[in-house]
Amino acid sequence: MTLLRDDELAAAFDQASRSYDTLVAANPGYHGQLRRSARRLGLPDGGAGLRVLDLGCGTGASTAALAAALPEAEITAVDASDGMLERAARKPWRAGVTFVRAPAEGLAEAGVRGPFDAVFAAYLFRNVTDPDAVLRAVRDVLAPRGRLAVHEYILSGRGAHRAVWTGVCRGLVLPVATLLGDGDLYRDLWRSVVEFDTADGFAARVRAAGFQDVRTLPLPGWQTGITHTLVARRPGPTGEGGR
Repeated sequence: MTLLRDDELAAAFDQASRSYDTLVAANPGYHGQLRRSARRLGLPDGGAGLRVLDLGCGTGASTAALAAALPEAEITAVDASDGMLERAARKPWRAGVTFVRAPAEGLAEAGVRGPFDAVFAAYLFRNVTDPDAVLRAVRDVLAPRGRLAVHEYILSGRGAHRAVWTGVCRGLVLPVATLLGDGDLYRDLWRSVVEFDTADGFAARVRAAGFQDVRTLPLPGWQTGITHTLVARRPGPTGEGGR
């Protein structure tokens, strides 16, 4: 069985959008971890005067994390799923937060253009057909020295961490998702983590895409060794972009 990709994946997320926030609420620390990763962008002055792209915003959990960490930033949140984006846009947002339907591979075609001072991508890269192409697209919309933070289920490579991930999915996530009618999508998401890069492998992929200052940072709690923040910069003269 191949992983869902592109239009098929967007359609599956459309269907799952009605119950997505319910499943998220069952994950201890989910929102706190996103806020921690958003803060790891390290942007100054609450993001005053800065543009930030939330790539793959889903129902807006990552957008909320950015809005909390960067209350003064202009945030553009994009997603390929109409259903997820509709749920996100219904929520109350401060001025300066906008939502656009766009696949990660088609930002320019949807009118999403840089330069951005930072890009935040949560739970995105293991779900795209060509992560290297998306990384190049991210690099292209970033200002020189602009910052990237990736918040992702990326396993450490240790067998114990893979076993915890599989145990949580089979024991909790999949039974609940199946009851809600979304079992196929969440089986796909479990496999997408197991079959994607390790944390070190993804860091190497990001470096190969032309980023520098690449660091992989752990997250606390039960997701240690399962979820990581990766931070990096687009090269450029010191003092430009991302401040």
